[in-house]
Amino acid sequence: MTYSIVARDPGTGQFGVAVQSKYFSVGSVVAWAEPGVGAVATQSMADPSYGPRGLEMMRKGTPAAEVLAELTALDEVRERRQVGMVDASGAAAAHTGSGCIADAGHRLGEGFTCQANMMFRDTVWDAMAGAFERSQGALAERLLAALDAAEAEGGDLRGRQSVAVIVVGGDASLPAWQKEIELRVEDNPEPLVEMRRLLTLRRAFNRVDEVEDALLAGGDAGQALREIEAFASLGDANVDFVRAIGLARLGRTDEARAIVDRLAARDPGWSVAARRYADAGLLPQDPGLISVLTPG
Repeated sequence: MTYSIVARDPGTGQFGVAVQSKYFSVGSVVAWAEPGVGAVATQSMADPSYGPRGLEMMRKGTPAAEVLAELTALDEVRERRQVGMVDASGAAAAHTGSGCIADAGHRLGEGFTCQANMMFRDTVWDAMAGAFERSQGALAERLLAALDAAEAEGGDLRGRQSVAVIVVGGDASLPAWQKEIELRVEDNPEPLVEMRRLLTLRRAFNRVDEVEDALLAGGDAGQALREIEAFASLGDANVDFVRAIGLARLGRTDEARAIVDRLAARDPGWSVAARRYADAGLLPQDPGLISVLTPG
């Protein structure tokens, strides 16, 4: 009762899975990926063990097609299952059991596979594949383009509820748990709309974290502030605090204090947090800077 795409980006080596369904928390069941190893989607009367078992076998060098053949051969309910996999070489494999609820099917492409079941139309998986092939840019956005195409073809017979996107790196030396992107919308009437909002936030906060690290290490405050100002419209307290650090570092103490005072007025915990940043040595050891950022 789900549609998904599993893919490898040949340029970056990244692996990704995106899935949407009229099912609560679909990502916790369907989507699996490991850096430098591969990715798996397991759906339609889903057996989540296809994820970790499939990745374990691909980690040992078994091609996706062989992994899928072995796992389905051992599965007494295989005709109810639908699974897609991509391995480290970019080879894709998919299985749609004869007992999957119509319309159901899959489409293999170069470095990806799309699969869907319980769809309004049997054109969904081809539409997903075409949208992915035509798309450009970062892998997460390309995966979402495939989900958009599925929705445009009618999507899940029952509607929509949850969506998930996972992207991992292409380096097998990375920890198995490390995700570049891991986002879920568990229950929402417009899950794809919400997912795009979350993905925008995720990318923004990744950069905010980098800017904060640079400021706390004594990096170029002017450049950091120029970058962080681009995220001021998010209206997020964490972003505002990083802005205050940058302003204080540049000697714009009145502006910095105004931000911290505003944060503390809204939530007194920010005043305590700022002081504890200083106590923990997470602010540059400049008494003037610290006095600006720790009101009260």
